Amino acid sequence: MATVIVSPGGAGSLATSPPILTLTVAGNTGDLAMPGLQDVTINNANDVFTWTQLNANAKQQVATTSTNSISTNLVVDSDVFFGDGSSTAGSAALLGLLGLSDAKTRVGFTINIGAKTISGFGYVTGLAPSVSADSPVWVTPVTITVDGEFTAA
Repeated sequence: MATVIVSPGGAGSLATSPPILTLTVAGNTGDLAMPGLQDVTINNANDVFTWTQLNANAKQQVATTSTNSISTNLVVDSDVFFGDGSSTAGSAALLGLLGLSDAKTRVGFTINIGAKTISGFGYVTGLAPSVSADSPVWVTPVTITVDGEFTAA
């Protein structure tokens, strides 16, 4: 179990099982589980091409490619954010969220929703860790900008 240092001076813990969101780096073992997940939003936004025709009273529209992303808020400890130094070389667990984002590493993600999963590939962005008196643990938003499509199974 990972330890979360709270301010001032206490300690809490993150539950590590079962993870709802997991990140992997292709070809490496050592998944990075997101145990302190506060919320997750799955975004699928289709772009639309719009045009007008001289003989029509309304605009015409057709759906084009979509922009997909995953947005979350996480309670993080040092291993999740900075990486666990004892993990497999090149793994998501070794790199941590900051390392994955900084190195622009393409990650695989899996979101468990009951008996179903949503998975795909993307890039970790949007890190902005903060701590305050009202929230004495480190919390960060995380966005996974999806490269391609979601796979639902």
